[in-house]
Amino acid sequence: QVQLVESGGGLVQPGGSLRLSCTASRNIVSPYLMAWYRQAPGKQREFVANVTPGGTTNYADSLKGRFTISRDNAKNTAYLQMNNLKPEDTAVYYCNTKSYTSVSEYWGQGTQVTVSS
Repeated sequence: QVQLVESGGGLVQPGGSLRLSCTASRNIVSPYLMAWYRQAPGKQREFVANVTPGGTTNYADSLKGRFTISRDNAKNTAYLQMNNLKPEDTAVYYCNTKSYTSVSEYWGQGTQVTVSS
């Protein structure tokens, strides 16, 4: 069973930054897309960003310019750099991977991000 371990969440003031990390276990089969989603209280889970094995990125329109996704294939790790955070960014952030060669899809346990003064 593939495991995704997220870290980097926490409490930050408005305007601050956080960097989330997501590491996939070694048994994950390449190639695979890595992505971040988030779910705010009382809302549906929404797409944040994804990155292909080659580094091509895609973002939710509302987050372009503030969030940056990247990955280190050698470490099976994806990152989400979040700048100029706003209270509306408060959510549980989930890592997701999707295989290009099968229907396999995995989710991390989520990491809480709270933006508050």
